[in-house]
Amino acid sequence: MQYRKMNGGKDKLSVLGFGLMRLPMDKDHKIIEDKAMEMLKTAYVNGVNYFDSAWPYHGGESEPILGRFLKTIERKKVFIATKLPTWLTKTRQDMDEYLDKQLDRLGTSYIDYYLLHALNGKRWKELKKAGIIDFMEQAKASGKIRHIGFSFHDKYPAFKSIVDNYNWEFCQIQHNYFDIRREAGIRGLQYAASKGMGIIIMEPLLGGKLAGNVPAEAEKVWRKSKYNWTPAERAFRFVWNYPQVQVVLSGMSTLEQVKENLKIATTATANSISADEMKLYAKVRKVYLSKMVVRCTGCGYCLPCPYKVAIPFALGIYNDVHIFSNKQRHKWEYDFFIPADNKADKCTKCGACIPKCPQKIDIPAELERVVDYFKD
Repeated sequence: MQYRKMNGGKDKLSVLGFGLMRLPMDKDHKIIEDKAMEMLKTAYVNGVNYFDSAWPYHGGESEPILGRFLKTIERKKVFIATKLPTWLTKTRQDMDEYLDKQLDRLGTSYIDYYLLHALNGKRWKELKKAGIIDFMEQAKASGKIRHIGFSFHDKYPAFKSIVDNYNWEFCQIQHNYFDIRREAGIRGLQYAASKGMGIIIMEPLLGGKLAGNVPAEAEKVWRKSKYNWTPAERAFRFVWNYPQVQVVLSGMSTLEQVKENLKIATTATANSISADEMKLYAKVRKVYLSKMVVRCTGCGYCLPCPYKVAIPFALGIYNDVHIFSNKQRHKWEYDFFIPADNKADKCTKCGACIPKCPQKIDIPAELERVVDYFKD
């Protein structure tokens, strides 16, 4: 296992982090605990020392599982990360209560890396009014939290503003070879690094999409590579190629995935991918982008929708199902991640979004296609 230092070199973190958001489940969607424990133990004995959870993962069972695992190892040898559920946090009192409940769930007196979960520009403003800065300072002073950061889901301007608003120690952002410009993107990665922040990467495989079926056109490009890497290895190596990155999280769901990722993590180093190889990544990215059926860039200029339709999200999932050829998975994403009140079928064809779209998309017509495609 390789390690990279964070927080002024005080912490030596494994480059592979174990994300407890996709643990194996049975037919009733309950965590299969013996398999999960075997996966966690295998990662630990092979050098993984960063374990990431969150309040809502697996319906609230992820943190308790991690807590039970901690009882089987030496607590001081690992770094535990979990997150404040910002969308549920309305008051200063809520912040303290969630943290105390999480400490209890984890069976520990302190959390090494505590994140404000899924932060965006609007939510950050609301949290500041509710007293989040006082909470973070008090929690650190009490020893309940060692390092404070945030995970992010918004656009780059909001990311830069949040970074500039507080003396953050680290951030967690989405990054992979397909999504180099989505959300914080490469600009955000570089900006955070310029501020001396530690960087944790999530979604290196884009939820497993980059490790699944590879389009024939993309496979043709990869055959020009001198490396016989698996799809997962190609994706991981791309992210680990950035020296600014300390940890890459993987939401592993099988023991085989743990073993494969451990193997990759022993050899993937920073600045190891040649310029010619990086050109292949760029060509494959173009192949994926060419499969988009809607020219939506996710800019969000169409929002707010008078009828609260999650336009960019709905169109994004619709694009992904055509790019990655996995209708079952993307129908689940559409059903699970978009609330009923925000789904495409709530579009009334009022047309308010059309003049605001820089890509000149007939959004109501495209939303109708989304409805037809994902209907039962």
